[in-house]
Amino acid sequence: MSAPAIWIILPFIAGVLIIFLLGEKYAAYVGGGISVILSLIALFIPIDTALLLGSVSLKIAPAIEVLGRSFAFSTADGPLLAVIYGLAALWFFGTEASGTANRFVSLGLMIIALLTASIAVEPFLYAALLLEMAAMLVVPLLVPLYQKPGRGVVRFIIYQTLAMPFILFSGWMLAGVEASPGDLGTTIQAGVMLSMGFAFLFAIFPLYNWIPQLMEEASPYSTGFLLWALPTFTVIFALGFLDRYTWLKNTPQISNAILFAGVIMTASSGIFGALQRHLGRILGYAAIAEAGLLLVALGLQSFELVNIVFLILIPRGLELSVWALALSIIKRHAYPLKFSDIQGLARKYPVAVFALLIAHFSMAGFPLLAGFPSRLAVWQELSSQSLVASFWVFLGLFGLLIAAVRTMAAFVMADKEDVKWEWNESWVQTAMLGIGTLGLLILGLFPQVLQPFLTNLPVLFEHLSQ
Repeated sequence: MSAPAIWIILPFIAGVLIIFLLGEKYAAYVGGGISVILSLIALFIPIDTALLLGSVSLKIAPAIEVLGRSFAFSTADGPLLAVIYGLAALWFFGTEASGTANRFVSLGLMIIALLTASIAVEPFLYAALLLEMAAMLVVPLLVPLYQKPGRGVVRFIIYQTLAMPFILFSGWMLAGVEASPGDLGTTIQAGVMLSMGFAFLFAIFPLYNWIPQLMEEASPYSTGFLLWALPTFTVIFALGFLDRYTWLKNTPQISNAILFAGVIMTASSGIFGALQRHLGRILGYAAIAEAGLLLVALGLQSFELVNIVFLILIPRGLELSVWALALSIIKRHAYPLKFSDIQGLARKYPVAVFALLIAHFSMAGFPLLAGFPSRLAVWQELSSQSLVASFWVFLGLFGLLIAAVRTMAAFVMADKEDVKWEWNESWVQTAMLGIGTLGLLILGLFPQVLQPFLTNLPVLFEHLSQ
């Protein structure tokens, strides 16, 4: 069996079968179980290495060809695949608690399979097409059957589609730049085209207006999954791009452009988030701020760039899953999630409220939570390059902290002080939120648990780590 067949074809087929054969009750367990198994295989069975199990020799072949295109994984991809499917399992197990199991799990598996294919395909520019296919599958995940898509969904698919021609055309031009590196005009044109493509993919300011709109229109859990999955693989695609064309990263103008685009995203979204009175929109702006931090990390002139990026990415999946699940539970009883609708809910849904606040404070970089080590690493590297940029990043995260305090105040505020404390979460919801919250605390108190993954990941982008 080949690695692409295990981590691409198998989950895609499983997603197709789940939507036709399984009911909502079992879809979450089957989808989550498949993801856990794939994560464990990636973690413990090396690719392209023969293992002896008694008299049986087992070897996972690294590559497969489909329609003349090669899909390949190496031994170094194992930790990355383990992280991807491990985080996906958290999302799938949480679907029953959020009430979005059947279509979510099936479409989610297919989306993860396509996104995983985007990091394995050769020539690697075909990753842009796979990202677009995954974005199209997100639409039925966000929009219920027989319902007209809202403005946020329409803008999302338009921006993702506009990104593709820019990236593909810039890749073709960069191939010409490699052949004749002295052609300054072509180099500038390729850089502009590439910047436009990634501006749409990353939803760089002001192109992120669809995210807060989407958080108001669609299910918080489905939207949270989108805000985790697509940016994660877009960052990995960008790392591969910069690793392949190292002169892009070594060009000060391009590195500064990436850095300051991230600073603007983090600062503006943090400030806007502090002014919101809708819980969904606050989550949207927090996700934008963290995507801005990823761009800041990509723009750093540091050999630790890859480690810092993944130090942000891994806790990000847990933060968003906990926050989105808690928000889904609260939304059932506090639609449309405005501050005026959630007053006093801390007494009725204490577990969901506590988990939401922990995830929110973590994304704001509060000490001893999962998001703090990555923010500290970014500040340490960024302060040596630009104190002004460090200040604006701090201002953006401070805005998220203000939004967290305002949210907490709204939850505990009640018209009547004699309202009794209740426990309205189901045992499944309590268990999932409890596991997620515990994970955020452990990653904050003991960030070294991520070291086994971070040690091997830079091998995938060896030029960026030199």
